[in-house]
Amino acid sequence: MLAAPDKSHSEPPSVHRAPAAGDSQREVFRVARVAHWNLVAQSLDRVDRWNRGYHRRLHDIYRWLIPAGQRVLEIGSGTGDLLAAVRPHVGVGVDFSPEMVRAARQRHPDLRFVIGDAHELNLGETFDWIVLSDLVNDVWDVQEVFARARAHAGPHTRMVLNFYSRLWELPLRLVKRVGGARPMLDQSWLTFHDIDNLLELAGCEVVRHSVEILWPLKTPVVAPLCNRVLAKIWPCSMMALTHVVVARPERGADGLARRPLVSVVVPARNEEGNVPQIFQRVPELAGGTELILVEGHSSDGTFNAIEREIASRPGGRYISLRQTGTGKGNAVREGFARASGDILVILDADLTVAPEDLPRFIEALVSGRGEFVNGVRLVYPMEQRAMRFFNLIGNKFFSLVFSWLLGQPVKDTLCGTKALWKRDYERIVADRAYFGDFDPFGDFDLLFGAAKLSRKIIEMPIRYRQRTYGETQIQRWRHGLLLLRMSVIGARKLRCV
Repeated sequence: MLAAPDKSHSEPPSVHRAPAAGDSQREVFRVARVAHWNLVAQSLDRVDRWNRGYHRRLHDIYRWLIPAGQRVLEIGSGTGDLLAAVRPHVGVGVDFSPEMVRAARQRHPDLRFVIGDAHELNLGETFDWIVLSDLVNDVWDVQEVFARARAHAGPHTRMVLNFYSRLWELPLRLVKRVGGARPMLDQSWLTFHDIDNLLELAGCEVVRHSVEILWPLKTPVVAPLCNRVLAKIWPCSMMALTHVVVARPERGADGLARRPLVSVVVPARNEEGNVPQIFQRVPELAGGTELILVEGHSSDGTFNAIEREIASRPGGRYISLRQTGTGKGNAVREGFARASGDILVILDADLTVAPEDLPRFIEALVSGRGEFVNGVRLVYPMEQRAMRFFNLIGNKFFSLVFSWLLGQPVKDTLCGTKALWKRDYERIVADRAYFGDFDPFGDFDLLFGAAKLSRKIIEMPIRYRQRTYGETQIQRWRHGLLLLRMSVIGARKLRCV
């Protein structure tokens, strides 16, 4: 059920009065803005037809970021149209303009709207998402507003905001002067660096940042081309109207009340000679390790070797599976489906990434520094034959491509060692139809899914070793073409939305 509108909040006594002698600058600022937005609320029909294309595009962006059915708080909610557009399970809007709140309640009676100042907000509840759209340019103290928003955040809350690019200061002034958009008072023209710094001061950190809206008018063909494609590409991106930032609360330990159980999934095809070392070297992690080996139609004795090792270690948390599908991506999914751990880890059976490095991945998750830990092989020097030259060049090229796609720096997309919380994996699975079954490797299904959820991706440098048994499963040219195809899918599903 959606929250019913809350009619119990009376209007603050000062919302309609004129500034009085002796008022502080902050109070004069506030009273002037309440009066201004009350006037705007009385002329919404005339003003909104000029803003329709801009706001429709914002609605598309926010709907993509925020899954339906969440608990959503919008600070500076205005008419409530954006809050309604993201289809919340519980939606609460806060605005200091009584006329705006009155209009919002009439438009969206199934949501709750509260009269209140963002600088003094204290609702006594937390939300999954907190929205501040076109707000930070128009408040007295951005840091304080961020701090008040953070007080309504749980450990997994995301705060999302958009604000005008400073390059548009003069054009917007001219447009608004001739009545082509909602009128506005003097603004704080902030850069992304300013916002990043203010979020950090308020105890939050940026997860993703993009620039949006190159063409704010509702124009068929032109607007979709400019806003979905050209706005994402340099140098056109430098001229985009608005920045969109997703942040999360900085926090300490993200572990459970008990120490989390860790499930390590090892896809293994033709890895018979490595199986004994896997069992010997995978350490006990956090609250315990569950080791799951998924054998993938081997032509050697890999499965028998797994069974022998398990039989020689009675009482251990070991699972052996024979893969029913094909490809590493399918093997990972089948292993994760059987996993009972709170944390899920992928380890390649070739042991080119040392199992002894896994505690670092778990620590990065449990400490809260990251929510998806991606191994990186391209920081430390490699052993001489660990990676062929063209594979190395390809990895460096695709690191640039996928960093742009994901909106977060990712130096090594194909390192097989990754770790994430099971709760996040379950959400990736629930949203998997959005991307489709496109990934034979298993790496990009998880990376794309984590980016779509706005999870903090953190990179873990490891020393990459050469194989001691068997041959690589990578086919550089065929798989390179697959990576290009996945780049196109990523661009369409993550950037050009």
